[in-house]
Amino acid sequence: MPTGYQILDQEGLYYLTIKVVNSIDIFTRKRYRDIIIQSLKYCQKYKALEIYAYIVMSNHLHMVVRSSTGNLSDTIGAFKSYTSKAILHAIETSEERRKTWILPLFEHAATLHKRNTNYQLWTHENRAIVLLSNKFITQKINYIHKNPVKAGIVEKPEDYIYSSARNYAGFEGLIDVNVATFKWITKN
Repeated sequence: MPTGYQILDQEGLYYLTIKVVNSIDIFTRKRYRDIIIQSLKYCQKYKALEIYAYIVMSNHLHMVVRSSTGNLSDTIGAFKSYTSKAILHAIETSEERRKTWILPLFEHAATLHKRNTNYQLWTHENRAIVLLSNKFITQKINYIHKNPVKAGIVEKPEDYIYSSARNYAGFEGLIDVNVATFKWITKN
């Protein structure tokens, strides 16, 4: 069922939120966060995904992105499909202690939607908001970068390595991003 947050302008710049079903904190494990990072890099290189800001939190991702080929929905769909399979495979084949309760939750989520087979990692909906002004872009990038500070994970946004805040502060990040026109740095 459409939520009103659809990607209508395939060439537009979007603020996206992608959530794990049942708000399961899957990304508390580095190996799963790294799957996300590697997949985003792949999408940059082979699917023309332009990333302006991103963050991987415990159970969701925020991004400011666009597609230089005008195919953002397909790119995000491929990203979600691949990462879902890779993360579920990693859970099934690893010594993940939480798999006895996580996999049944993903399995139950799959039964609620006819287009799933065994498991569902991501919610079907993406919160997609088109960004039309510099003020709105700046607001969303700042929101993304302040997420781990508000969650009490780090003191300064640029200290959280699974975020583009490092890029905006002039440090090396895990992903090369298209830095917007303002610089991010926390003043002491």
